[in-house]
Amino acid sequence: MKEFLQVLRRFIPPYKKYLVLTVLFNILSAVLNIFSFAAIIPILQILFQTDKASAATQLMPWGSADFKDVLSNNANYYVQQLIGDMGETTTLLVIGLFLAFMTFLKTGAYFLSSATIIPIRTGVVRDIRNQLYRKITSLPLGFFSEERKGDIIARMSGDVQEIENSIMSSLDMLFKNPVLIIAYFATLLIISWELTLFTIVIVPIMGWFMGFVGRKLKQKSIKAQALWSDTMSQVEETLGGLHIIKAFCAEEKMNKRFDKINSEYRDNILRVNTRQQMAHPMSEFLGTVMIVIVLWFGGVLVLNNMTLSGPTFIYYLVILYSIINPLKEFSKAGYNIPKGLASMERVDKILMAVNDIKEPDQPVHISDLKEKIEFRNVSFGYRQAGAEGEEGEVVYVLKDINLTIEKGKTVALVGQSGGGKSTLVDLIPRYYDVQKGEVLIDGINVKDLGIHDLRQLIGNVNQEAILFNDSFFNNISFGVENATMDDVKEAARIANAHEFISASENGYDTMVGDRGGRLSGGQRQRISIARAILKNPPILILDEATSALDTESERLVQDALERLMKTRTTVAIAHRLSTIKNADEICVLHEGRIVERGSHDDLLAVDGYYRKLHEMQQV
Repeated sequence: MKEFLQVLRRFIPPYKKYLVLTVLFNILSAVLNIFSFAAIIPILQILFQTDKASAATQLMPWGSADFKDVLSNNANYYVQQLIGDMGETTTLLVIGLFLAFMTFLKTGAYFLSSATIIPIRTGVVRDIRNQLYRKITSLPLGFFSEERKGDIIARMSGDVQEIENSIMSSLDMLFKNPVLIIAYFATLLIISWELTLFTIVIVPIMGWFMGFVGRKLKQKSIKAQALWSDTMSQVEETLGGLHIIKAFCAEEKMNKRFDKINSEYRDNILRVNTRQQMAHPMSEFLGTVMIVIVLWFGGVLVLNNMTLSGPTFIYYLVILYSIINPLKEFSKAGYNIPKGLASMERVDKILMAVNDIKEPDQPVHISDLKEKIEFRNVSFGYRQAGAEGEEGEVVYVLKDINLTIEKGKTVALVGQSGGGKSTLVDLIPRYYDVQKGEVLIDGINVKDLGIHDLRQLIGNVNQEAILFNDSFFNNISFGVENATMDDVKEAARIANAHEFISASENGYDTMVGDRGGRLSGGQRQRISIARAILKNPPILILDEATSALDTESERLVQDALERLMKTRTTVAIAHRLSTIKNADEICVLHEGRIVERGSHDDLLAVDGYYRKLHEMQQV
């Protein structure tokens, strides 16, 4: 219950007005229910001709005796008057109509109490999804290198849905059932405190048993949700690798792998749901046992003419039966809430993840590159996973990097795969923070700059052109506010993309497909370049922008890149040395260190690593 209340404290405050309304309507519903069923007493007295029906000869002033006795006497007096004026059958009809009217009001209040809690349920789930999405977009790239995309998708879909189905659906338990239980319990005490005290002896036993089973259910639910993440990860990997699966005729292998994971998930969720289905039968049985015990004890009181009359005892049983349903909801929530809390734990692993890339308290704001980019004694490494509760060792991929990139110059990075080239350029926009040394923009440490200010200075064109399932216009204008069609077309012309965009079915409104799947590699890359051109950044990062293209596409893309690089400070990563031979400076990275630097001709003149790379690429 403590964890459940903590979840509510985090997400419920924006919906306080709905809480107030639902509590008010619940109180009204409980009061109306109590008074509506009170009509049973005079109906039974009339039908069975009990002595009490004629006992009230005059009204008793309020406060002249016990509240229960005054209420009973005055109600009997008015019923007696009705019988005298209209007869017994008409009086029965009037009391029946009163019961129907009160029930109509009660059910209306009950509906309003449920309707006012729906905005809370749906709003909290929306807020959790929004928080998850915002957290995902704010977390550093390093977080996602350690997490599977399928697992994150599973947490945003399956786990959040489970929170809605389990925790949010149990809000009635917290804001409706306690009101009903308190009101009905107070009524039971007023009718017969002896019988009520006898009744509540078995309630703690029921509550303890339900809590014990619920704790077991949470453990099973955590494992089931983890297996659901594995299932989603398998689906995500399959969709991303369909070409390879088909090329290697591995469909049956992947089918068996998925069936194994899916069957394991099914077995676990079967056990969870089977145990969950115990809630209703168990509460039904325990409720019936309670009614039987109460029926026996109350019957003793009635038959021995002690404190209860027959009609009042029937009314007592009706109210007792009304209190059983809220108690059942408690037992059902005892099963549901642990499942939701298990999912909440998994969601919190994202929501509570620490973002190491933090905005400085007093950021320095810049709008342009005026002098240079400088790497000063920079070392960077990734932290390996350590033992539980311990941080792993840092494995350095960049060591003692000193590099200055003057404004307007082009610096190229070459070297073996895994040598640290992409990591080096990722340090400029602060996708990662260095462990040692400094990265400086115009002499200011990038850690002291506003993150958005810094990244607005930089345009990226990567080896894999990442496009969104949107139109050409929206992909090119992505991240640029208030871009006009003329602006987008001009950027596309510079990027050699205007011709094929105009030839598409809907021009710039044509959808490019998932990740640009309807376009060729060269077309995707030129759209990516057009996006960078429209952003018009002073710093340009090219990460092997042409390495995956055919010769014709490479020529078109290289031409677009050269237009883009004019007047900009460029850092280019390249495997094809022919694309960077005009760079102002070429740096050769080997095992995390800069081992050679100079112009293309200077490096060829030295019998070093760059010359060997160049010779290997000659045909």
